[in-house]
Amino acid sequence: MPEPRETAVYTHGHHESVLRSHTWRTAANSAAYLVPSLKPHMKILDVGCGPGTITADLAALAPDGRVTGVDRAPEILEQARATAAGRGLTNVDFAVADVHALDYRDDTFCVVHAHQVLQHVGDPVRALHEMKRVVRPGGIVAVRDADYGAMTWYPDVRGLDAWLDLYHRVARANGGEPDAGRRLKAWARQAGFTDITATSGTWTFTTPEERAWWSGLWADRTLASAYAERARLGGHADDGDLRAVAEAWREWGTREDGWFSVLHGEILCRKEA
Repeated sequence: MPEPRETAVYTHGHHESVLRSHTWRTAANSAAYLVPSLKPHMKILDVGCGPGTITADLAALAPDGRVTGVDRAPEILEQARATAAGRGLTNVDFAVADVHALDYRDDTFCVVHAHQVLQHVGDPVRALHEMKRVVRPGGIVAVRDADYGAMTWYPDVRGLDAWLDLYHRVARANGGEPDAGRRLKAWARQAGFTDITATSGTWTFTTPEERAWWSGLWADRTLASAYAERARLGGHADDGDLRAVAEAWREWGTREDGWFSVLHGEILCRKEA
């Protein structure tokens, strides 16, 4: 197999507005398609674990097993360790890793899980090859990714179409694929999986509290995160463009009829025994 390509630049970075979203994620709202397959004794690898909220949930669901969370960003792992420690979990550990070249032996884990990861990597098929390599025969590779092109909202506030176009351009310039959700099954087949269950799931934001939270974090992310900086440096938007997009987000958040849905592709891939 050829040497792995460098991982794409992570578009969002770890600004507070990004972590506001990441720390909201749980196994219930982000990995429900996987949870019924989990057993208390399982050894699980959580790829791209970020601040560790899903990782901690997986550890609680496998109390007699072991969960390892890995991420390319060493600084975020300190927050993940604090998350696990704050919940009193002793069956979880964390390490720096690149999904293109995982530092684990073949057939190590019962489950390998990745949430919102493949949209940001340089070679998603190679990443799936690696996840397949380290999972045991009969084990599961579980992947869930958003699909930006399938996101939809109401009402049609002027400026949100510009946000979506801008995000596509910035993410692809960074080497990622923002419409990953629809491609997961195809990538898994290219990686050699034959037993694939493909589903979809959504996040929906419509209550006043949900609208304020979702619109606020995207408005702040548009102005102050690594995503904003990469939009500027890449020549995709200037400060005026970014302010207009942020204002569109805040306007949408005030609309009483506001509704936003994020579609995710999901795959459960079982490795041949």
